Amino acid sequence: MRVAVVDIGTNSTRLLIAEVDPANASVQPLLRRSEVTRLGSGVDASGSLSDEACARVFRTLADYRDAIDAHDCTANMAVLTSAVRDAANGARFAKRVRENYRLDARVLSGEQEAQLTFLGAMSGRPRGDTSGRSRGDRQAPSASDATVVIDVGGGSTEFIVGRDHTAGFHVSLPAGVVRMSERHIHSDPPIPEELQSLAQDVRSAFLEGLPSAERAPVKQGIAVAGTATSAAAIDQELDPYDPDRVHGYRLQLATIELLLARLADMTEDARRRVVGLHPDRAPTIVAGMILLGEALRAFGLEEVEVSEHDILYGGALLAAGAVGGAD
Repeated sequence: MRVAVVDIGTNSTRLLIAEVDPANASVQPLLRRSEVTRLGSGVDASGSLSDEACARVFRTLADYRDAIDAHDCTANMAVLTSAVRDAANGARFAKRVRENYRLDARVLSGEQEAQLTFLGAMSGRPRGDTSGRSRGDRQAPSASDATVVIDVGGGSTEFIVGRDHTAGFHVSLPAGVVRMSERHIHSDPPIPEELQSLAQDVRSAFLEGLPSAERAPVKQGIAVAGTATSAAAIDQELDPYDPDRVHGYRLQLATIELLLARLADMTEDARRRVVGLHPDRAPTIVAGMILLGEALRAFGLEEVEVSEHDILYGGALLAAGAVGGAD
């Protein structure tokens, strides 16, 4: 069946229209779109979604609604995450999404967001295979090895630890690229003290929210969403962006550190011209690199596999009835 999923996140609003086969839980994308709408701008300080930020999302949803209608989708779903669940006016915003744009809008808890993200990251992988597409002569990891899926978002970062297609421990921590940028970065380019303060804040949040007993068994990681895919695109100097070259790319911690040093030394205007980086991600990519690097360090990983399959894919499976609800 044909479904549409909209992910209304803290930093971006994204659309996936796909054919889903509920029998084998496969997702075949037909259309993917993404706009940086910065819905969560100012939420950390004010506690509410601003009128300007809501208007940016609503303009994008109007375009997405036209695309959904043109593709004659059987079902749709909109997943609303950190910014909306944290905002005092989040429920009113969700109501407008339902009523004005005819979307099945669901404000996800952190746990629900984590479960759908894990489901999406594992979609398309045969049962018993957590390795994705191995690069070079690297031996494929065992299916019995614990895998962590890392989703660095705008307002929060999700961690889900599981084996094969079964999620176990999952947590949503209030450290994302928009939240951390607004809290710590006030210079252009950022000064070392700001970067150190941001890194310490992230490190503390991760170590406090990730029990050592859950971190210890993890042997491999999968990173989804804009920070990870941007890092893979910058490292390969992709212009235009090529999802086939990003999906499955193995990103080294050492590379993340080099990218951080390079990007943090630039002004925001210079970052907008970096090959492989969407200009609208320039204001938050430095925080993103710190978050991604600290995530790998928390699990003692030297590399992570980048995946294009994320919460949009999990939402598509849920909307098509291919899986149970994200409880």
